[in-house]
Formats: sequence, C-alpha cells, structure tokens
Amino acid sequence: MRIAVTGGSGKLGRAVVVKLRDAGHTVINFDRVLGRDGASVIVDFTDYGQTVDALLGVNDRHAGLDAVVHLAAIPAPGILPDAATFANNMLSTFNVFEGARRAGIGRIVHASSETVLGLPFDTPPPYIPVDEEYDTRPESIYSMVKHLEEEMAHKFVRWDPSLSMTALRFSNVMAPEDYAAFADFQGDATLRKWNLWGYIDARDGAQAVLRALENAKPGAAAYIIAAADTVMTRPNAELVAEVFPGVEIKGELGVNDTMLSIAKARRELGYEPEYSWRD
Repeated sequence: MRIAVTGGSGKLGRAVVVKLRDAGHTVINFDRVLGRDGASVIVDFTDYGQTVDALLGVNDRHAGLDAVVHLAAIPAPGILPDAATFANNMLSTFNVFEGARRAGIGRIVHASSETVLGLPFDTPPPYIPVDEEYDTRPESIYSMVKHLEEEMAHKFVRWDPSLSMTALRFSNVMAPEDYAAFADFQGDATLRKWNLWGYIDARDGAQAVLRALENAKPGAAAYIIAAADTVMTRPNAELVAEVFPGVEIKGELGVNDTMLSIAKARRELGYEPEYSWRD
C-alpha cells in the first residue's frame, strides 16, 4: 500500500515508518519537522488546506494514497495549556479524517490512548484487567480529545460504512534505551499504578499499526495496545492487593501479565507482542 504516516518523526512514528517499509509498503512521513529520510513532507495539520493538499498528492512524493496512519499530536497532557492541546489535537484529527475521506482514502489507523480508560486511576478502575468493554473515562483535556476522536470516527463511518477507522489505545511508549529506568519502579508499587503498570515497546506499537492496516474490518473500532507484561517484577496479585484492594478481578491476572487487556487486539487484529523489557 501507499501509506502516509502523520507524526512519523516521533518515537512511535519512527518505529511505524520502519515497520511498514520493512513490510513492503511505500511510506511518506507527514510531520511538522523534516524526517531523517527523503520521503517526508512538512505539514501543519491544523491547516485544512495543507492537510487535504498533502493527502491528495505532493510532487515528487506521491500521487495518491491507500491508507493513513494518524499519529501526529501533542502527545500528553501538561506540555501545552489545555486549550492549546484541545485546539491542536482536535482540529488536526478532524482535518486528517475529513481530508482522507474527501481524497477517497478508505483505511485510517489513528492513535488513541490508554488514558481514555480512566488514567491516572485516582478513581480505581471498575475491574482488573481493564478492557474496551466499559465506557471511556477521560480525566484530562488530552484524554477528552482522544475520546472525541474515537466518537468522531464512529460518525464518519455512519456516513460511509465502507470506511475502516481503527483507534489504537497505545500504552506508555518505550524505546529499548528506556528500559534501564525500569529498575527505579520496583521499590514503590504506586509509582506506576497510574496505568496499571503498563507500557508498550515502540516496535510492538508499530506491529499493531501494521496488523490494523492488514486486518481491520470496515467500521470504527478501538483496541488497547500494550506489551504482554507489566513494568514490575512483583506478581500482579501483590500489586493489586496493595494498591487497588476491593477492585473486582475479572479473569486471570497471571504473574506478570499485562493488566491492560490486549485480548481483543490479539483476537481481531492478530496482534502479538514480541518485545519485553525483561529480555
């Protein structure tokens, strides 16, 4: 396929570009900064004209696309004031979704976030492991936008049922060089309770994108994307008993299995994590 990756210069974006190219696809990186290779285009996604123009075709880069992977965003709360985060992320995603639709691009994979599950879990989750079955619980403006982006995808699909729009609720993205810091988490179970001790290796995040491009059906769907394990060496039962006593245990916890359930992504997309900090 001919695929545009927005935000392809970021931590996850770089891994996605590599993974898709290794799989034989033609990939163009759209970002606000020039990528490390020649196949990149600077685009301001808050500008609808630029966004549509880039999706329709760019001289010497592409003359049409089969799919869009939308990763470009302010990547977390607190980086900009809330209103600026909302304005940038909401408008950029609308422009990409609507621009892709008008350009006849029927396959979109977009970055949602684990934050819609209720992070930082100051209010405990309804059950553990968490999954996609309960309603979103945004606790920040950043997370609210991710919720609204998922809702927007459902409305686009209602207008055009042939569209495939897949939201990947990525956990905390890590590169291999980040794993050295995991030793610091082990002495205090509360340090990483905010996302149920989860993470995702950027290379596995890229695999999830590839699987969604290959296997997602028409319609709008959301999937939690996390590593197969937690960031902790302590058993899950100990962690939950200490930090979330009284929360319902729904299914098997495993010893160090992820408590951000990836069962749906495994079942429907064929996603299977390959990387762990334990290696």
